[in-house]
Amino acid sequence: MKNKIKQLFEQQLNDWELAKNNYKALERVKVKTLDVNGHPYKVQFNPARITSSAAKVDPQSIQERKCFLCSENRPPEQKGLPFIERYTILINPYPVFPRHLTIPALEHTPQLIVSRFGDMLDLAQQLADYVVFYNGPKCGASAPDHFHFQAGNKGFLPIENERNWKNTIRIESENKQEMLNRFQQIYNTLPLQPDDVEPMLNILTWYENGKWITCLFPRKKHRPACYSAEGDANLLISPASVDMGGVFITPLEKDFEKITAEDIAGILDEVNLK
Repeated sequence: MKNKIKQLFEQQLNDWELAKNNYKALERVKVKTLDVNGHPYKVQFNPARITSSAAKVDPQSIQERKCFLCSENRPPEQKGLPFIERYTILINPYPVFPRHLTIPALEHTPQLIVSRFGDMLDLAQQLADYVVFYNGPKCGASAPDHFHFQAGNKGFLPIENERNWKNTIRIESENKQEMLNRFQQIYNTLPLQPDDVEPMLNILTWYENGKWITCLFPRKKHRPACYSAEGDANLLISPASVDMGGVFITPLEKDFEKITAEDIAGILDEVNLK
């Protein structure tokens, strides 16, 4: 699988102009590091991510647009690899990571993790050079109507190197069934918001030294107040798994320049379930 994904990147970055340009632009993005509650958080100014950060995910907007993860609506240049006959591995044309994958289900089905966490563990094991992540339908997923994972190359997220990361529930095991059981136990204890069918959740998972490591981020709010604030108080920040793992994405340069460690700490406190 490792070689196939490498070949996919080479082919796509050679043949697909949009992806090639955005990955080249990623090499020039501005990055700064802030100390947030004793943890290093990177802030990345990435204008290509405006599509995701500002995505309209209300039911009417979703109903009125074509699903960009369904095969019939994807760009003709976008090619993929099959995974366990349930998913397609694609390169993400709007990357945060130097190697960024999107892995949609073959069928158009809602973003719900409970029956697919085992697939996430399998992905992490097969994509051993990647961290696999899941954004809940109200926790940063820009396509809550079509189930998908994402993955980014290891060595990018600060959380990978810190065991005592704030605001996360960490589980790890060499045994897949134990991981499934512990995930289900935690999942069953999380509160359910009115009109939701799944607890608000971001998940990061990776496979290392013969075991799985999963970080769960229970959420209580989709977007912080600063997202819709007026004037100087406005920060276009829509936190998802990557932000939870220590890389805050700012698609606007003004936000990159002014965001502080205190801002990030406040956003995390506002959106995460304590």
